[in-house]
Amino acid sequence: MSASTALGMVSASLRNLLVGEMRLSPAPDVTILAPDEQSSTRRINLFLYKLAENPFLKNQDFTVQPGSPNQLVPAPLSLTMSYLLTPYAPNDPQEGNAAAHQLLGEAMRVFYENAVVPPVYLDPGLADARERLQIAGNTLDPEELSRIWSTFSQPFRLSVLYQVSTVQLDRLPAARQPLAKRVRQVGVDVGAPLDPPAVTAMTPVAGPAGTTLTFTGVHLARWRGRVQIGDRSVLPGQQLTGDTFTAAVPDDLLPGLYEVRVDVASLHRRTFLFEVTP
Repeated sequence: MSASTALGMVSASLRNLLVGEMRLSPAPDVTILAPDEQSSTRRINLFLYKLAENPFLKNQDFTVQPGSPNQLVPAPLSLTMSYLLTPYAPNDPQEGNAAAHQLLGEAMRVFYENAVVPPVYLDPGLADARERLQIAGNTLDPEELSRIWSTFSQPFRLSVLYQVSTVQLDRLPAARQPLAKRVRQVGVDVGAPLDPPAVTAMTPVAGPAGTTLTFTGVHLARWRGRVQIGDRSVLPGQQLTGDTFTAAVPDDLLPGLYEVRVDVASLHRRTFLFEVTP
């Protein structure tokens, strides 16, 4: 969003919202004027009377510029805009300010039902803004309201305060800096196991000493397999070429039940039981 025109774009977007969503007949005018500036007699007026910086967003670090992944930009100036919403309508001899109250109630309904300004009403310059425009009503201190109206030549009128946030003003291009390249050259081919290896079965589960054990599994090729029976290694890190491999039971094992521990590249481990028969 442009630093020189963003505030005006926000005011224009709020006006677009009121013009598009108010359902009164005849439709009232919507103006963006100071309370003492003259315009049509039946209207809703938005007056921007205060700007406040958001201290939390001010402390954000550099971020990547949208659309330019090699550029870092500093945190923008983030503002909260405070508006007075004021109705203007001719007084009726009997009902007095009822017409103005009707305008104010309809405008308040629109802001309540559209707490986030819909994209269709945004000024074109705000289409790519990082933050949404959120509208929130706020209680205005009577003394502050009195000070606002005392600065103008017009008598006090019933008004409602709204805060719109967050409005961000980008820094000038001179504040941007290039993103350092983190990888300049790839020296090795790193393979990531998108499908991790797994040993699913061992056959047979019993037999005499010297029996050849066959292990089957999935995604075993190119990984190293290790097999240990009891405390003896029978396959010390062999490169696997398929989804099956073998290992032999030592010839001198005495009859009994032994643990067979299988490890595939430290990515998969499994334990089987094998019975050495007489």
